[in-house]
Amino acid sequence: MKKLLMIGVLALTMGQASAQRCLPKMQGIEVSGAFVDGKPLSAAFCGGVALSTYTKNGSKWVFGSDYLQREYGYDKDTTIPVAQFTAEGGYYKKLLTDANKTMFVYGGVSALAGYETVNWGKSLLPDGATLQDKDAFIYGAAVTLNIEVYLTDRLALMGNVRERCLWGNDTGHFHTQYGVGLKLMIN
Repeated sequence: MKKLLMIGVLALTMGQASAQRCLPKMQGIEVSGAFVDGKPLSAAFCGGVALSTYTKNGSKWVFGSDYLQREYGYDKDTTIPVAQFTAEGGYYKKLLTDANKTMFVYGGVSALAGYETVNWGKSLLPDGATLQDKDAFIYGAAVTLNIEVYLTDRLALMGNVRERCLWGNDTGHFHTQYGVGLKLMIN
């Protein structure tokens, strides 16, 4: 009996156990924020929430929503806000990971659809000018490079670079985002 107990203690203390991360059907809630088009946060920003579900090869499906706002200068005292509300669904392929599974690099493609509002629907500006750009439904895609670094078994720090391409609007089709976020594993 003493030998069996000794073998058990040695087995428990030898080596280091690695956490099991990114297993099939594991899910995480992501909260993120981003700079847009290289502008300061006062002129352009994006925030979002998403649910990610992992597949059997460590890749993931991501479903979420984003709010993007960009201020366009009109004159020295007036800016025109353009806001986009979008929903996304996409697949992120695992490109790289380390041996301890603490860092993951993903490349992803997402479909986007939503609504864009220009100056919150007001076409008349304070000086009497009329905006020609209108509110519109928008659709398109995004390409993303995403990095996750696990701080604990349930909490990861994320960083990403994303290019959004949207059609159906009058205010520009491409927006580049540089963001950070947190992911909390829920199961």
